[in-house]
Amino acid sequence: MAFQVLAISDSVAAQVREELASPQYGHPAHVEVAGGTGPCRSCLRTFEVGKEERILFTYNPFDGLDAYPSPGPVFIHRAACSPHSGTGFPEGLRSLPLTLEAYGDDRWILDRVRVTNGQADEAIETLLTNAAVRYVHIRHSEAGCFIAQVNRMGE
Repeated sequence: MAFQVLAISDSVAAQVREELASPQYGHPAHVEVAGGTGPCRSCLRTFEVGKEERILFTYNPFDGLDAYPSPGPVFIHRAACSPHSGTGFPEGLRSLPLTLEAYGDDRWILDRVRVTNGQADEAIETLLTNAAVRYVHIRHSEAGCFIAQVNRMGE
């Protein structure tokens, strides 16, 4: 089953870089040299620890999907990066411990799978075979934070 991994929108990333505030909440953003791998929620690559600057800001991944917000911290590169696009699973995420959460109607979690071996493709495809699943969120298993959303192609 073909799927697409969706990073945060280019407009959100650009606004954060320009205003150094969360576009959804107005909370101030924090700039620091990467102390961890991240990843960047725009390009979906890990950060070069101790070298790249990153911006930490508050983000609600359910904006436009559900009225109940669930904001949390996310990072993007301080300097503009090439946003993730394309099909399949991003190579930059394979080294991370990931949790895949499959959501149905009313944002109900229908299934949750942890991936530690970089083989997220099969797990995502299996989750998406359930017709009740509307989308899947990729989360960092250690930090618990949102990384990206997965949709079936064409949805």
